[in-house]
Amino acid sequence: MEAPVAVRGRGITKVFGDVVALDHVDVSMTQGQIHGLVGPNGAGKTTLLGLLLGLAVADEGSLDILGAPVGRGLAAPDGVSGFVDGPGLYPTLTARQNLATLAALCPDDAPAAGVEESLEQVGLADVADVKVRGFSLGMRQRLGLAAALLTRPRLLVLDEPSNGLDPVGKKHVHGVLSRLVSEGVTVVLSSHRMDDLEALCSEVTILSSGRVVFSGPVAKLSDDSRELDYRLRASDPSAARAVAAGTPGIRIVEGPDAAARPDTGVIIVRARVAAVDELVARMVREDVAVRELAPVVSPLEAAFLALTEHPARTEPGARTEQPARTEQPARMEQHSEQPARTEQEADR
Repeated sequence: MEAPVAVRGRGITKVFGDVVALDHVDVSMTQGQIHGLVGPNGAGKTTLLGLLLGLAVADEGSLDILGAPVGRGLAAPDGVSGFVDGPGLYPTLTARQNLATLAALCPDDAPAAGVEESLEQVGLADVADVKVRGFSLGMRQRLGLAAALLTRPRLLVLDEPSNGLDPVGKKHVHGVLSRLVSEGVTVVLSSHRMDDLEALCSEVTILSSGRVVFSGPVAKLSDDSRELDYRLRASDPSAARAVAAGTPGIRIVEGPDAAARPDTGVIIVRARVAAVDELVARMVREDVAVRELAPVVSPLEAAFLALTEHPARTEPGARTEQPARTEQPARMEQHSEQPARTEQEADR
């Protein structure tokens, strides 16, 4: 049986003057999953997120959210919450006051989470009475997430939620999103961080110049026939190099193409998955212990680069659109500059 769909768009087109931000986009997002939205600056990610939040309406096409068709008015569909271009917060109010102000705007009959509960979830309870103007970028992002949780959304839409997060903040945000999905909430997030997408998302849509070049399960982007660079660290680097040099399908990367930290114990090899499997088997037979073997660039990032640098290429089995006709300016994707402070610095 086909999984229920939280968002379904068909032929979505959005134009700003002479700029085609979205060009006949088809997209489907499974209920109760985290769906990643990725693409170069100006690809149309923020425009699509804005449509989901009711901040804009499509010029053409149809959009169904949580089983209901989206009309022509500028109104957030019921059960949808989130932010684009960073959360809007009152800098002269404390974190608690910001959330209390937003909570007061919620209809009386709307499901709502408490202010204290939301602050606790994102790890900001200990700074609840600190004015937001003293918050770091990462803390503002977490407070924006707390604000979105006030309405207990069934669809949560987040634009770059990991922007500015330190490891502690990242752990809180990932934990919140994982818990929400376990409760059946659908999360749509954009990110330029491939590690976040791989850690969180089961589905991903890749946009390039306003068109979809891939939409589907993240697993479908792992192409075993594509060559990748791998970092190889072994107990005996000289023996490992000799084994790699003698393994069919393995090429040792030398010089400026070796994208590794200055580390004489690391070898960069380029190969397909089958050749890497054979390399590991040979290392074991030669009694050379493998201490690290990992892609220099993740399979998701490699697929992203291949699809967006060469948009005519599409992945087998993916839901795709035709390549875009024109490049779009990076107008909709810009965020305001924030001081590069850590979250701990803002706490002091």
